[in-house]
Amino acid sequence: MNTPNVQTVMPGDRYDGPDPEGAMTRDEFVALLEDFVGRNVLPIEPDTDVSELMHEHGAYRLASSRGTFRARNVIVASGSLNCPVRPAWATALPPALRQIDASGYRNAQDLPEGAVLVVGSGQSGAQIAEELAEAGRTVFLATSRVGRLPRRYRGRDIMVWLLESGFLDVRREEVIRLAGRIPPRGVLGSLRTISLQALSALGVVLLGRFTGVEDDGRLSFAGDLEANARFADESSENVKRYIDDYISRAGIDAPAAEPDPAETVAMRQTNPAIGSLDLSLSGITSVVWCAGFRGDFSWMRLPGALDSAGQPVHADGVAALPGLYFAGLDFASTRKSGIILAVADEPARLVEHIAAHSRLPAA
Repeated sequence: MNTPNVQTVMPGDRYDGPDPEGAMTRDEFVALLEDFVGRNVLPIEPDTDVSELMHEHGAYRLASSRGTFRARNVIVASGSLNCPVRPAWATALPPALRQIDASGYRNAQDLPEGAVLVVGSGQSGAQIAEELAEAGRTVFLATSRVGRLPRRYRGRDIMVWLLESGFLDVRREEVIRLAGRIPPRGVLGSLRTISLQALSALGVVLLGRFTGVEDDGRLSFAGDLEANARFADESSENVKRYIDDYISRAGIDAPAAEPDPAETVAMRQTNPAIGSLDLSLSGITSVVWCAGFRGDFSWMRLPGALDSAGQPVHADGVAALPGLYFAGLDFASTRKSGIILAVADEPARLVEHIAAHSRLPAA
């Protein structure tokens, strides 16, 4: 998890363990969910495949491996980041090259011997590149325009500041106004800051954005490495200024900022810059795609529920179709949406909407 333990809690719970700023592993988080289910006796249907959602005869019909369910209201909580994205030209890469998505990566030992190309320097790409480098692998990282967050700042975990200061409560509309789109979340190491500079100091070879496969089979890269690194630096400084302003306004007695080694180390670059790579000469035997995710809603047979890209049409999780709701969508309402910190207020809001629109009219 990228949130600290003190924030990785379920509604009504609080963390009381010995490591509030530590990070949960996958198995620990699964155990947390199972414990919550058990204590609250929730009617979970495990190992159930849902194949279709339709609307007929005034109700929704859900076809599953355990039979058919009907309901006036349906909350789709499968999220919007469960289907990995690859560029169309990924199929042009040689068949002998091992290709996996970030969601399929487990550890360095699972990849064939040889160098690894990691495509995308967002959350997953940066963390995977770091782990591979620390495992002694030769790593090429195709960077992208992604922000960065320091892990700690002025005596606290950065996520504690972001929540307390209201940074995570900024509305989706304002995020789009500022960035022109919904941006990828800034790179945040689970235990320490990860920067492009720090990765280069580990020996990771930094490249520009991966742009395609040339006619002769060489891989091509844009010349935007320095711009991508500068964007990450600037985004980190912007967040720090936001927190500094909040500390000043709130009159908080916080310690002064200390230099972060990941942000002060110089970035190492090849000279000249690499614009293309020959797979055989570079020794690359595998590619890890960290190009983002989208939601898979192909099982929903509901005209008007999805846009032309197959993603939900909604306002704060309330769909365009009566009785249909979406929970857990990234940036659905605010910066907080889609992460564990929204798990308390978002469901309550949706349930309140369902209750308000399910009341029978007075006689």
